[in-house]
Amino acid sequence: MPETTPRGLTRLAFGGDYNPEQWPESVWQEDVRLMREAGVTMVSVGIFSWAMLEPEPGVYDFGWLDRILGLLHDNGIRVDLGTPTVCPPVWFYRAHPEALPVTPDGVRLAFGSRGAICHSDADYRTAAANITTRLAERYGDHPALAMWHVHNEYGVPVSACYCDSCAAHFRRWLRETYGTVAAVNEAWGTAFWGQRYASFDDIDPPRTTPTVGNPGQALDYKRFADATMRENFRAERDILHRLSPGVPVTTNFMTALSQCDSVDYWAWGREVDIVTNDHYLITDGRRTHVNLAMAADLTRSVAGGAPWILLEHSTSGVNWQPRNPAKAPGQMARNSLGHVARGSEGAMFFQWRQSRRGAEKFHSSMVPHGGTDTRVWREVVRLGAALDSLSPLRGTRTEADVAVLWDWQSWWAQNLAWRPSEDHDARERADAFYEALYDLHLTVDFAHPEADLSAHPLVVVPAMYLTTEAAGRNLTRYVEAGGTLVVSCFSGIVDEHDAVHEGPHPGALRDVLGLTVEEFSPLLQGESVRVTGPDGVELSGDVWSEFVVPRGAETVWTYADGLTAGHPAVTRHRLGEGAAWYVSTRLGHDGLTALLERAADDARLAPRTGLPRDLEVVRRSGETGVYLFAINHTGADAKVPLDTPGTELLTGEHAAGRLAVPAGAVRVVRLDG
Repeated sequence: MPETTPRGLTRLAFGGDYNPEQWPESVWQEDVRLMREAGVTMVSVGIFSWAMLEPEPGVYDFGWLDRILGLLHDNGIRVDLGTPTVCPPVWFYRAHPEALPVTPDGVRLAFGSRGAICHSDADYRTAAANITTRLAERYGDHPALAMWHVHNEYGVPVSACYCDSCAAHFRRWLRETYGTVAAVNEAWGTAFWGQRYASFDDIDPPRTTPTVGNPGQALDYKRFADATMRENFRAERDILHRLSPGVPVTTNFMTALSQCDSVDYWAWGREVDIVTNDHYLITDGRRTHVNLAMAADLTRSVAGGAPWILLEHSTSGVNWQPRNPAKAPGQMARNSLGHVARGSEGAMFFQWRQSRRGAEKFHSSMVPHGGTDTRVWREVVRLGAALDSLSPLRGTRTEADVAVLWDWQSWWAQNLAWRPSEDHDARERADAFYEALYDLHLTVDFAHPEADLSAHPLVVVPAMYLTTEAAGRNLTRYVEAGGTLVVSCFSGIVDEHDAVHEGPHPGALRDVLGLTVEEFSPLLQGESVRVTGPDGVELSGDVWSEFVVPRGAETVWTYADGLTAGHPAVTRHRLGEGAAWYVSTRLGHDGLTALLERAADDARLAPRTGLPRDLEVVRRSGETGVYLFAINHTGADAKVPLDTPGTELLTGEHAAGRLAVPAGAVRVVRLDG
């Protein structure tokens, strides 16, 4: 069986994408010397190197890769070796132009970027298998090899192609999934608008149509595109397992909801030997450290709670957003150690040395254009030392308080056309609920709606428009057994085919919530509703409201104005040993905090008192002990109460009573006992 940790790596992973082919060999010795100075333990090599490795069809040049792997091994640096299948060479596209992807409008994209791939194309699959085989045969037992890195960021920038090859592949997928065309017609509801199909041969991808197409077809095509990429990953992975036994295989995910919306990472997490992730701060005015924490929690959850690896992030600014600010002094360490706190076994970057040419030459790196006499380099060296001091926590797991349910397929379905309001966005609700939990200092596990939830006293559902009957039964059992559930509006509405559940809304959730929804009442842009509740507490909602009818649930907050005035806005349903809360409008941060505080009381979650906003406190625990991370994202010094004394690993100081955490700093305490 393949290992689930990088082979031969005895410390936390620290390094980045290394692209020596961009530089003359005279630079390589300097690179490795600087890597040793910075404490680099692993680098990713060869991800975009297909044209260098196979400059002509069937002609290979491995000499440069032999030399760089040997140099890295001689200096004690492990290698995450890529299969370069994200960027086929230009000679491949000249011979096989049909391997370039086609848009829904019928436009074939051109060579000259990255990820321009039709994943259904047989010639691409053959060529990818061939270069992967050659690499595995040559380097499968190389002493520097720590793990294999297949492709790069599946789903970005292209996940779906709409060409004739994809049409034929889609029909095969439908036949395997449904068995008969009659079953497809039933699932998609093709009786509507006279779309009924007589045979699989009649079915095409959801190409551009005069108006909105069939939503069931569109949803299945998203599943098909994701499954097709996964087929290609498995093909390369299986070659590597066969020819390089015992070496783990991964591919770099992009789990942040701000960065990739076309990949079902619950399914992908089961396919890799080690979950790895890329994360980049989105400078859209939000608190970027909250998005970072959310992405890290989501990645750990995709890994089943096991340790994972941050394979890419940035030392400072990136180059692909409209505005790309530099990171503040100390922010690189806070970002890196924030991922480690939430389960990562290290912190790696894109990339080692900043490029002088190409599309990403203004993307920051570990060695910037300015060289080693720069703030970024000095912070890189300090971070390397910090990570080295944290090596004892390898293999420990992050402790969570609450589960948030998330389903990529439900997100896909809710984002299809012609919903009641384009302003009601699943990602926005997920972000908002997570931020409220973050500010209550509760650590989050994410979970699939059909997963075992018994370990979590509180489960939160920010958006679950698509809810299977199995998920509905799962949540009912959870509440009956004593769990506390919080569900947001427009959840439980449709089944896995985007068909509305029979009977009143919210379909699969009406029994657990103890209510029905007679009608949605979306608000116009700029409109809001007042919501009044216990002790005269008044909240405000926008975007969405509903006509809710309690069927066993009690009303906690009530709409005070608007079309739904007098109707329940927030309800609570006692069921078995537990309780289920429902909120039928889009509450802001204060409203969500008030709701979640009450739900946390139901769940008997101990409050985190005495901690300022934006002071992050997370624990990892395992055989080597319990480790408390305190990350101060504020501009003021802070103190964290310690129930147990311990040793602060970054400074070596004894910590007891109240842990001092300077402004912008990170402290990690290994607790005694």
